[in-house]
Amino acid sequence: MSKANPTRDEAFELLKKYNSNEALIRHALAVEAVMLHFAEIFEEPDKEKWGIIGLIHDLDYEMYPDQHCQKVRDILTKVGWPEDYIRAVQSHGWGICSDVEPIEKMEKVLYTIDELTGLITATALLRPSKSVLDLKTKSVKKKWNQKSFAAGVNREVIEKGIELLGLERDFIIDETIKGMQKVAEEIGLKGNL
Repeated sequence: MSKANPTRDEAFELLKKYNSNEALIRHALAVEAVMLHFAEIFEEPDKEKWGIIGLIHDLDYEMYPDQHCQKVRDILTKVGWPEDYIRAVQSHGWGICSDVEPIEKMEKVLYTIDELTGLITATALLRPSKSVLDLKTKSVKKKWNQKSFAAGVNREVIEKGIELLGLERDFIIDETIKGMQKVAEEIGLKGNL
């Protein structure tokens, strides 16, 4: 049985049921904020849906790291989530841990910004302010080419996502920073500003 649409509260409750790691929760909140930000930019009618997908995109990661993007289908099906939500979540692992290709604009944005939020977080934490609030695109671009910096961030995935979206890299980085700035405190990146 499929629900109409899950609410943000239901999504957050589910996230906390499967994730206790504070860093993963902060990452989920960062991705949610960036998804909401891009939904506004693209004037999407269902912004909340974009945010919810961002919030739960790594739902199965902490408990089932070897089945990431696979186990999430079972979990969300059991609680009656709509197929398009499940598909969108699975698509962010395309070519890594999922064969679900991002096709919808929302899926492409999620695929692109997931890894990028990690690079931005790492860059912000390196700053004297330890804040995303005074972070500029050029600082992130500088760190982009240092492969040893935030080595876990898959830059190829970000590049592939940027290509799928057909947008400029600087624009994507800049808008991802802006989305994260909206929740700087919640994601631990307000720093000492």
